[in-house]
Amino acid sequence: MPEFHVVAGETVREVLSGKRSEVLDIVREAYRTHEAGRSVNPDSYFLRFPEKPDSRIIALPAYLGDDVQLAGIKWIASFPRNTESGRPRASAVLVLNDYETGYPIACLEAANISAARTAASAALAARTLRPTGFDGTRIAVVGGGVIARNICDYLEAAGCAPESYVVHDLHKESGDALVGHLRGAHGRTASFTPDLADALEAETVVFATTALEPYVSTQFKPGQLVLNVSLRDLTPETVLAADNILDDVDHCLKANTSPHLAEQLTGSRDFVTGTLAGVLNGEVTLTGERPVIFSPFGLGVLDLAVGAYVLGQARAEGSAIAVPNFFGETSRW
Repeated sequence: MPEFHVVAGETVREVLSGKRSEVLDIVREAYRTHEAGRSVNPDSYFLRFPEKPDSRIIALPAYLGDDVQLAGIKWIASFPRNTESGRPRASAVLVLNDYETGYPIACLEAANISAARTAASAALAARTLRPTGFDGTRIAVVGGGVIARNICDYLEAAGCAPESYVVHDLHKESGDALVGHLRGAHGRTASFTPDLADALEAETVVFATTALEPYVSTQFKPGQLVLNVSLRDLTPETVLAADNILDDVDHCLKANTSPHLAEQLTGSRDFVTGTLAGVLNGEVTLTGERPVIFSPFGLGVLDLAVGAYVLGQARAEGSAIAVPNFFGETSRW
């Protein structure tokens, strides 16, 4: 029988904090495996609550082949009101299943895994979609939460080092906290702005908010890169005026994301330029004549890839907690 392990959040954080370059490589290869069809990534399933329309719990089942050979599911809750009492918005677990037998082999705290794979995806896109680099430019971060902090950490790890950062958040204390992190952890020039329009002038704009519907109708300029991580900040008209790179076309054009609204408005997917894996593989090229928007829906295969790595590291270091007699029956008869 397979052993069953639990990996606690502290262990997950310790593994990931020192391995950002490795996680970037893992996410890149997971995208390529998925693009090649050696994965299964069904639709995410949303549990919503009539009395809490801003809250949800999402199930992301997936299978990833190649070197991972695991199935699993991430169960992630997003309750934005948690931030009012100082708690993180998101909490999650990841269950990994052995592909040969189907047996579950581990349960990992996964809010950190989810944040890492999301941030690594954004940083990988930034490095790939701005090949001229970030010297002398500004990066604006709209939203000052956990995901924004992780994105900034991964941008630094990916070598996407700008001249300065500017942070905008409706909650000034959150924005100031991210500014302090950028200054203290990375030694960067960073400032808070209460003016969204000022932030939107930056060469690279990162959206990491909890917005439920579009509020940004700005037409970005040629050469600007927009990391549309929170997916619902941009009006469909803004999306249609740019080159659009997605992580997965079918997944991203669902659930009233900004690209999905653009599809509904036009009745077509012609505005989609391609996928990030397509750019990585040299199959999709960008002209530079329009702004570029990267919209990642967030694929369960990325959670599997990063979770498998964390589990392997935790087992090797002896910090994964084995659960004796987890399986009630160990033989058929």
